[in-house]
Amino acid sequence: MPDVDAPLAPSPAPAKQRDPWFDNAKMALVTLVVLGHSWTLLPLNLTDGGSSTATQVDTWFYNFLYAWHIPAFVIVTGYLSRSFEYTRIRLWNLVTTVAVPYVIFEGVYALYRHVVGGVDFERLWANPHWPMWYLSAMFFWRLMTPIFKRMPGKVVVAVVISLVAGLYANDIFDNARIFGLLPFFVLGLKMHEGHWSLLRTRRARWYGIGALVILFVVARFSGNWFETEWLYYRSRYDALDPDNLRAMVIRMSLLIAGLVGSFAFFAVVPRSKTWFSTLGGATLVVYLFHGFFVLGAEFAGFKGWAADHWPLSMILVSILAPALALFLAWKPVSSRLTMFVDPIGTFTRRRKRLASRTPPGPDPSSG
Repeated sequence: MPDVDAPLAPSPAPAKQRDPWFDNAKMALVTLVVLGHSWTLLPLNLTDGGSSTATQVDTWFYNFLYAWHIPAFVIVTGYLSRSFEYTRIRLWNLVTTVAVPYVIFEGVYALYRHVVGGVDFERLWANPHWPMWYLSAMFFWRLMTPIFKRMPGKVVVAVVISLVAGLYANDIFDNARIFGLLPFFVLGLKMHEGHWSLLRTRRARWYGIGALVILFVVARFSGNWFETEWLYYRSRYDALDPDNLRAMVIRMSLLIAGLVGSFAFFAVVPRSKTWFSTLGGATLVVYLFHGFFVLGAEFAGFKGWAADHWPLSMILVSILAPALALFLAWKPVSSRLTMFVDPIGTFTRRRKRLASRTPPGPDPSSG
């Protein structure tokens, strides 16, 4: 299905020419998602059993990545959602490409955790569990799209909503993240080809490299300023800081850091079409299936091994995580997993292919 309707979804080649830059950006971002989730297997806190050096280095890299890679993904999601309207076709696509996978995989992940890890859940489906929050957020962001597209000062309004949401948001459909990350989605709605062209210049690439280096250095000291939990946009202010004004300042600082890091990333994304670009249509497959491997490693006790074998564990995870993303996006794999990610679309496409191959019957009026 077209990326404009399902920016994470695997799809057959549409009639219009795909933009290799967007495919490169999408595949790179979902690979970073897998990497970030895999880094949670490393000792990020002293309670994980690692040394102080291990936790400092792991948290440094982790905070650097989480400061901007999800905001960047949300911006791309917003940009590719610009054509969404309250039409029958668009709403049906929203149900089949976002709501249905959410219902299926929220249940499958819960079952997997229960059977393999002995974990039980409450408020299943109403409270998205890792990593299903993004589909829940995307569903509601899409429903807001026609409203924000026509709203003057939309980005400013979204920023205000994000700042205020930290006072009241809760876990129902992970609305804390829906509203907390809303500015990035709305910014994506506002972006147009002229904006992207500015980020694709050679000068912008050098600025992007410089900005990422600066963010990387600053991330070394981020643990002294705020808890990593802030980077998830999922907790209320009162759970993180008793001073609401200071909490809003932290939230605003993180929004700015996410914006800078996102634009810096976009500036360094390669523009040419390569084998990597062809994987950009399978990002939803990667997103929905990589969690089974990460959880499986956790249930198998990898965290304990990682704490005892650092830095080997960090090197190993940092190599295997991107390899897992590439494997899941590899066409022989992703094409077979698509039927679980998009069962309705898969059935519809197969039915159409069979219908096109069926020769027409004889005309009863002839002879």
